[in-house]
Amino acid sequence: MRWPAASVCCVILGFLCAPFAFAQANDWPQWRGPKHDGISSEQNWLKPWSADGPKRLWKANVGIGFSSVSVSAGRVFTMGNTITNVDTVWCLDAASGRVLWTNSYPCALDPKYYEGGPGATPTIDGDRVFTFSKKGHVLCIDAASGKTIWSRNIADELSLKLPEWSFAGSAHVEGDLVILNAGSAGTALDKKTGRIIWSSSPEPSGYATPVPFEMNDQRTVAIFSAKALVAVNPRTGRTLWDFPWETGRDVNAADPIVRGDRIFISSSTGAALLQVRSNQVTAVWNKPNFMRNYFNPSVLLGDFLYGIDGTTHRPTALACVDFNTGERKWSQSNFGSGALMAADNKLIILDKGEIIIADATPEKYTERARAQVIGGKCWTAPVLANGRVYCRNAVGDLVCLQVGE
Repeated sequence: MRWPAASVCCVILGFLCAPFAFAQANDWPQWRGPKHDGISSEQNWLKPWSADGPKRLWKANVGIGFSSVSVSAGRVFTMGNTITNVDTVWCLDAASGRVLWTNSYPCALDPKYYEGGPGATPTIDGDRVFTFSKKGHVLCIDAASGKTIWSRNIADELSLKLPEWSFAGSAHVEGDLVILNAGSAGTALDKKTGRIIWSSSPEPSGYATPVPFEMNDQRTVAIFSAKALVAVNPRTGRTLWDFPWETGRDVNAADPIVRGDRIFISSSTGAALLQVRSNQVTAVWNKPNFMRNYFNPSVLLGDFLYGIDGTTHRPTALACVDFNTGERKWSQSNFGSGALMAADNKLIILDKGEIIIADATPEKYTERARAQVIGGKCWTAPVLANGRVYCRNAVGDLVCLQVGE
C-alpha cells in the first residue's frame, strides 16, 4: 500500500507531537539496572574530558537520602526527605533536570550516625513506579502523571519489626508481584492492587534488594535477611533453602551476586561463595575480614569481582577478587565508602564526590579519568544511562554529567 505524501507527513508529525515518552536502549529502570547486576550494556560511552571533568548538564536537589536513580523513557526517578519529615518521589526530565512531578507523604527522616532519609531506589515497571520507604510505605505511582495508584504501610499492617536503620532495599517486580525485603524472609504484594499475597515472620529484615535468579529450572528470589541468605519461591514465599550469615548489628546490605549455581555474599564481617545443588548449600570458599561490601555490592565481570572492601569506620580499598577461588588480585587504597557500577569493561566509581573511571581488569588497577563533580558524603551508586552519568550525595545534590554522545 502506498500512502500519499500528506498522510505520511501527518503520521510523522503525530509521532513528534504525541505526549508519550519512549524507552531507550540504555535505560536503567531499577536499582542495579535491567539485569540486577550493576552492569550497563552501553558501549563506547567514554569520551575525552576537559581539565574540569565531564560537562555538567544540570544539577538539582532532591532532599536528604541515599536513593540512587532509575532512568526510563527520558525521565529520571529518585527519592529524598526534607527536615519536615516528608519523603518525596521525584520525576525529572533526563535532558534538562526540569521537575516533571513530585509525590510526597509523611515519613521520618530518622538519622542515626548518618543523615537519614530513604535508601531505596524507585523501580519502573512499564507505566508504573514502585517505591519503598524506610518506614514501610509502599507506593504505586503513575509514571507519567505522578498520581498515586495505590499505597499502604506494610510495617504497620503486618506489625513488622524494623531493622536498626529501617528498610533500605528497593522493590523488585516479579511478574504480577512486588517483592520487598521486609520481615524475616520477604513480603509480596499484588502489583496492580497492593494486596498482600504472602509475608514471612515479622522479625527484622536485612537491607539488600531481593535478587531474582533461575536455578534447577526453578524461578527463585534471594532475600539477604538479617541473619541468613534465604531463597524463596516468589509465587508462594516458601523457603527453598537458607544459609546462615550473621554480622555485627545484622547489617546484611549488599545484594547477593548469582552466577549459575554459585552465589557470592558479602558484609562487614567477610565474604563467601556458595554452591547450591538440589537446594543443598555448601561454601566453596568463606573468608572472614575479606572483600567486605558494607553498603553497596560488587560487580562481577568475567570471573572477577570488583568492589569496595571495608566499612565506614575502617580503612577501605577498591579491590579485585577471583570469583571462583577467592584469590585477591589487587587492592587500591585511599577509597572511602563509595559505590560503583560497570559498563564496557570499565568501572564507574563515585567516591568522596569524585567520579573515577578505571579499567575492569584483574591484572592491575588502571585509572582512566577522575574529576571532582559533587561535594559531601557519597555512598550512593552512580548510574550511567544513555551517555549520561548521575551522581548524588547524602544531602540530595544530584548532578547529571555528559560522558558520551
